[in-house]
Amino acid sequence: MATHPLPFYVIGHLNPDTDAIASAIGHAAYLQATGEPDATAARCGALAPRTEWVLARAGIETPPLVTDVRATAGMICRRDVIQTNEGDSFMAAYKRMLASGVRCVPVMDPRGQVVGILRYLDLLELLVPGDGSGLAARTVQASLGKIAETVQAESVGAPLPDVPEEEDVIVLVGASSQATVIRRLENAIKEGNIGRYLVVTGDRPVIHRYAIEHGARALLVTGGNGVEPALRELARDRGVVILLCAQDTATCTTLIRCSRTVHHVMETGFETISANEPIPQLKKRLATIDQDLFPVVDPVSKDLIGVLTKSDFVDPPRMRLALVDHNEFSQAVQGVEDAQVVEVIDHHRLGGDIVSREPIRYLNEPVGSTSTLVARKFHHRGLEPERGVAMCLCAGIISDTLCLRSPTTTGLDKDILAWLSGLAGIDPDTFTSEFFAVGSLLATGTPAEILNADRKEFEEGGIRITIAQVEELGLGAFAARRADLQGALEVLARDTPYDLAVLAVTDIAAHHSYLLAAGNPRLVDAIPFPRVDGTHFDAPGIVSRKKQLFPALCRAALQGQV
Repeated sequence: MATHPLPFYVIGHLNPDTDAIASAIGHAAYLQATGEPDATAARCGALAPRTEWVLARAGIETPPLVTDVRATAGMICRRDVIQTNEGDSFMAAYKRMLASGVRCVPVMDPRGQVVGILRYLDLLELLVPGDGSGLAARTVQASLGKIAETVQAESVGAPLPDVPEEEDVIVLVGASSQATVIRRLENAIKEGNIGRYLVVTGDRPVIHRYAIEHGARALLVTGGNGVEPALRELARDRGVVILLCAQDTATCTTLIRCSRTVHHVMETGFETISANEPIPQLKKRLATIDQDLFPVVDPVSKDLIGVLTKSDFVDPPRMRLALVDHNEFSQAVQGVEDAQVVEVIDHHRLGGDIVSREPIRYLNEPVGSTSTLVARKFHHRGLEPERGVAMCLCAGIISDTLCLRSPTTTGLDKDILAWLSGLAGIDPDTFTSEFFAVGSLLATGTPAEILNADRKEFEEGGIRITIAQVEELGLGAFAARRADLQGALEVLARDTPYDLAVLAVTDIAAHHSYLLAAGNPRLVDAIPFPRVDGTHFDAPGIVSRKKQLFPALCRAALQGQV
């Protein structure tokens, strides 16, 4: 059965900044050019206005939003499903299952909805009920049309019903002496149920005539034998169905039972799986359920998408990820622990909590931007990124190094930016001015947008810290927003919870930051910058969260914990 290949995402951290988006776009392009055609740039958060401006300027589509990278039932299910319909006969279902080699199938209704599960053993129940009653039972609930189809019979008497409704048919096998068969038919006449009888016999004209004249429901003539034309006319007048088939009487008796429909024995108390259910969650939910096959359905329409068995959960396929601009699970997309991380490219400190089953490619260097490392991979392979991709990588370097003015800037950043700007056809200084001139988030954003536009989480010595940063041209809008931002920061610290939550508002032109803090009062008191008031700090010369702010706050937090 066919399954869809799982996506391979190149993705940055939560609350992505321009470097996270640019490096994802750049590295996906690099992978596509070097043998990974399915690599797709993705994001796990909203874009900042400046990043949106970069993508529009570069002519690059916004990467798709991916909020959970756990494989889902819809991703791993087998979609080429062998199925049967609730009106299918035992024989039709058996042949379909035998030909495909499956032992369990979903049963569909006329609307295309799953109404049951049919197991191979259930078909045996149709043929021989578990209590053994089927060996002696004479009544079969089946439609005459299904019987004719199953025994491959020709109808020559009264026409078969247009609608294949099931009937309670009493099967009389005319293999005894003529007198015995007629006596049994006479008893049926006395009991008033001759109209329910299906008489199965070979070349016995007397029995043919007796059954037709007395109004039997149908006559099945076996062994390739015929019925006199006059009797055929009489059968049409009396409403008696005549079926002619090549099989012998014993075979026909078995096949009649095989003409019953599967809805008699299908399992109707079954569990379905929604296509968007994550596999780790499903493994727990279905562990104790005794069911061989699980239909996977669309969560809205309930249409069948595919099927899964419990064996599919033993070692299910995982979504492949290349992580860029981060290396800690706390900063990664939801479900990363259940995905297959195949590569990490980053320029931050090592968080130490990413694990893998096999060796992976891991690139971590102290440069100003992850985009620098991605661009260097192109350069080392003698490749040139397309103009739009080169422009995105330029933006990643410019945003993270403040156009090479940040203390995190290295010689490699300078060399790569010079190379990329030529490919992108931009002047870095002009591009920087235009980039940072895009709307002030401090002036127009909501407190939530400001706190989450570029926020990262860290853990140091058991202390949970989150640092958000917004970059502005001037700090004039700060005073009017200070109270709202402080309130939102305190809610964030309390509800998440964090031991210390900090917002840095950075003037990229003056190289000056204001800090707001919330959380454990001892940790707030330990922040090593001039205090304007209780939660407001002045940090001249501070522009880099990675190289300046985070190390200082970590030292302070550890000291404040003592």
